[in-house]
Amino acid sequence: MSVDRVTGADSAEGAASGGATDSPAGRLQALFEGHRLTPTQRRIAHSMVRRAADVPFLSSVELAELAGVSQPSVTRFAVALGFDGYPALRRHLREVVPVEPAAEAGVFNEYQQAVEAEIENLRHLAELLADPRPVQRAGRILAASRPLPVLGLRAAASQAYGFSYFAAKVHPDVRLLDEGGTMIQDRIDAAVRAGASALLCFALPRHPREVVDTLAYAQDVGLTTVTVADSAFAPVAKHSDLLLPAAVGTGLAFDTACAPMLLGRVLLEALCDDLPDAQARLEEFDTKAAARGLFVE
Repeated sequence: MSVDRVTGADSAEGAASGGATDSPAGRLQALFEGHRLTPTQRRIAHSMVRRAADVPFLSSVELAELAGVSQPSVTRFAVALGFDGYPALRRHLREVVPVEPAAEAGVFNEYQQAVEAEIENLRHLAELLADPRPVQRAGRILAASRPLPVLGLRAAASQAYGFSYFAAKVHPDVRLLDEGGTMIQDRIDAAVRAGASALLCFALPRHPREVVDTLAYAQDVGLTTVTVADSAFAPVAKHSDLLLPAAVGTGLAFDTACAPMLLGRVLLEALCDDLPDAQARLEEFDTKAAARGLFVE
């Protein structure tokens, strides 16, 4: 089953009209599309996309350190993309990603650097959303699914819960799948019997094997899988019919996920746009909340 990504098939037209592929990160992802990459090579590709402004100026050793792999792995990655070696790949990058090196972090401490990295992740997300069609398509797919199962395990459970909490205010039947185990396929089967046509998945590192297996099962039973992941090259990509990437921050002991959370809210907006009674449902909720004194004014 083919996979559409923010910078994939849905964005081909956007490259000619000022869409997401006009950004350095978008051009890099376009370079990687269509290649069968190993997990190590996907890690290199992901690191390059996150640091798109710097990559054309990095040596193979520096890129290896950035991605946490060996220098020979970088060379093999370049060959896998069709280049004679990393120097040829870097020359090509300087042609297709003509940008200046990013400014140094300066006197920022480690906490500030983590915040700055998240700001950069949000800028990258804004570049990808320059072409709104993949998110709009996702909104249509999710709005049409009754019920709508939402999957998120371990680190991604809070993302799935947050989306489900708000989506339930406008969608008639949202089913949160935030606990793994042997019953998760039973719950997907129940959703399919009730009429579900799609599943939304939030997938963040470290990627649990159970998430990959659950996505594969969802596709096997006929669901269209929409996935928010930290990278277009994440392990869940091969089982995602529509993958929307949003990078996580890795500068602290535990990853930070501001961009995936914001992308989830953007998906909610797209969902509301395709639910004709969404505004009426929100107004009904506000009226009942006021009558119950639910919130402190």
